[in-house]
Amino acid sequence: MKRILCYGDSNTWGADPEGGGRFDHLTRWTGVLQARLGEGYTVIEEGLGGRTTVRDDPYEPWRNGRTYLVPCLLSHHPLDLVVLMLGTNDMKTRFNVPASDIARGVKLLVQDIRATLGAGMRVLIVAPAPVGAHQKDHPSFGDMLAGSYEKSRQLAPLYLAAAEELGTGFFDAGTVCSLDHGDSVHLGRRDHAALGEALAEVVPGLL
Repeated sequence: MKRILCYGDSNTWGADPEGGGRFDHLTRWTGVLQARLGEGYTVIEEGLGGRTTVRDDPYEPWRNGRTYLVPCLLSHHPLDLVVLMLGTNDMKTRFNVPASDIARGVKLLVQDIRATLGAGMRVLIVAPAPVGAHQKDHPSFGDMLAGSYEKSRQLAPLYLAAAEELGTGFFDAGTVCSLDHGDSVHLGRRDHAALGEALAEVVPGLL
């Protein structure tokens, strides 16, 4: 049985951008991935709204992805693959960091994974889908994520470079997901389906 840990934020948790609340298990991309992979695989969801790569949020505690990562890995061990999809929350104006620092945070997480589970541990870095064009007009996310439209489009090439440097897998969620709907930040129903199906084609080749 191949065990896959999916470590991410609200777009792994399954926040519904239009209806509110959370998409059901079969709708979330992790559930779609599990269904497509079928027997022989266990997909473990570890999504948390507001989670960053390595940053403490002064207004939303317990969101630092690095702080929780090692206990999470040890809790779910043994693992065959860790899928990382983080970075959207790092673009919040309160952090004021460039895209290159967000990519550095992802690299630190990969290093922590391998320090904990072994140098040969397989990791798949997923660049989050860029935010939609209407993000700036959203009452909640307009100021909170000011400038993220441009910054989010810088992440995929930086994440790819990090993956090549560290020898991990890489996938750009923006190639199959478009956030020009809903709140322009969270994956919609079709995005979850597209991402889960796409990753089901990528994952077996990494194991």
